[in-house]
Order: sequence, then C-alpha cells, then structure tokens
Amino acid sequence: MSDKHPLKTGLTVLIVGAFLLFVGTYLLTLIMGRNISVGGDKVAVVEVSGVILSAQETLEQLKKYEKDPSVKAIVIRIESPGGAVVPAQEVYEEVRKIRDSKLKPVLVSMGNAAASGGYYIACGAEKIVANPGTITGSIGVIMETANLEGLMKKVGIENVVVKSGRLKDTGTPFREMTREERAVLQGVIDDVHSQFIDAVAAGRHMERAEVVKLADGRIYSGRQARELGLVDELGSLSDTIKMAAKMAGIKGEPKVVKEEKRTGLIARIFGEAQGYFEGGSLVKRQTGLFYLFSF
Repeated sequence: MSDKHPLKTGLTVLIVGAFLLFVGTYLLTLIMGRNISVGGDKVAVVEVSGVILSAQETLEQLKKYEKDPSVKAIVIRIESPGGAVVPAQEVYEEVRKIRDSKLKPVLVSMGNAAASGGYYIACGAEKIVANPGTITGSIGVIMETANLEGLMKKVGIENVVVKSGRLKDTGTPFREMTREERAVLQGVIDDVHSQFIDAVAAGRHMERAEVVKLADGRIYSGRQARELGLVDELGSLSDTIKMAAKMAGIKGEPKVVKEEKRTGLIARIFGEAQGYFEGGSLVKRQTGLFYLFSF
C-alpha cells in the first residue's frame, strides 16, 4: 500500500508541469525574439541602421553567420546616411573578408539611404542592390568645427590655453584657425578620402580615375548609381534575399534569420536622434577640443 498522499503527488506534478512550461516558453521567446528559424539552409540578414557610431554589434553578427554552416548567404541591409570613419572601415573590411573567402555570398540591400559610410560598407560586398529611389554615393569625408571667438568676446569670456605644441589645439572653436592648421587638417581629410576612393575602386572593380570623378561628395539616386556602376542591380530587400539564396544554391523559398536590435525602442530613438543632431559624425573630445570627423 502506497504511503504517498494524493494531494502531495498532484502538487508535485503541478509544480513540475509549471516549471517545464516556464522553461519552454522562455526558450520559445528567445527563439522568436531573435527571429531565428530552426533547421534548414538559411539566408542571414544583418541590419546597419542609423548613424554609424560603432561597429561592434555588426561585426559580431557577421562573424557569427560566417561560421554558421546552416547560413548559406548573408544580406546586409543598409539604412544609414553615414557616420564615423573607423566603424565604417571596420565593417567594410569584415564584409570584404567574407566575400574574398568565397565560403558564402555576401550581398548588400540598400534602403532609403546608404550614403557615405553606408556606401563605404556596401563596397565590400559581392553584389549591391538598391531601390531606384535610394539615396547613395556621397563619397567624401568631412571634419567640422566652429569659430566662437566673436561670441566669446561679446559675453566677456577669455579662453586660456596651456599646450605642449603649437598644433595641439588645432580646430579649437575659441579662435580663428590658422593657415598651417587648416593645411594639416586638409591633409588628414585628403588622405582618408583617398582611402575611401581606393575602397570603392577595389570593391566595384573600377578604375581609380573613374571613381575620382564621382567622389566629390555628391549623392546619387539608386538608378543613377546603377548607371554609373556604383551598384549592380535595382530591387528590394526581398529581391536581394532571393538573389542571395540563388547564388548560394538554396532551392525553394529561403529561411531568413535576423537578430533584433539589442537596445530598446526609446534608447534607439534617442541614440539615433543624437547621432543625427551631431551631423552623422563621431564627436572626439581631446582636452576640451571637439572634432567632427565623418564619412
């Protein structure tokens, strides 16, 4: 005769069942929250959106999908007006590395805008697809500061600087820039611009002189860019995913995997708003000096 009480047994079953339900729901939420499909060949979509101020999240996703054997192709969806120089270069280099490895196709789909640093990243891909009305191009570099000397005098504020070298406060907004300082900054801008031109020429298989003609900072529509050789095809994100699947040898409708943004909606809105107010630039603070330096 069993000494187990029916009430205790039922309670145990209820607790275990509730626990299993909780674990199952949690795992399902993780899977659905990251929009990950289980099993089968996949096309991964990596989003580059807003002002480009950091490369970390994008690089992590690219490296993850590069190593995932179930991911047969990668599509980078770019919705960006540009941003800081170094993050754009880092993502470009990773995209180019995946392309050159020939392990899986890597394509770019351009949304409303894929300009400046956004276009720099796109040049690393095997194929670039834009909508006819996409704003792209803007192959150039900009560094901004301001001259507040007159305002400072009006309000009676004197700027006092102690520095180790005559060029240490180059670009300060508290006095007029000298010719020597302007020449130094122009040299930096020209060198980074030259790097941009080299990346476009290499990625698009174009003659450098041909790219130089297009690299005066102007923007192009997707249709104009295609005519000039800056993009390959006109089409949507859906079209690009289908192209990627075909290039990867996936038969039928491809399964799509995409990671959600880590930041919440409010943080994302304020973060991107801040980036746009900064002119799509990375703000570098150096002993009280602000440089605005961006693609």
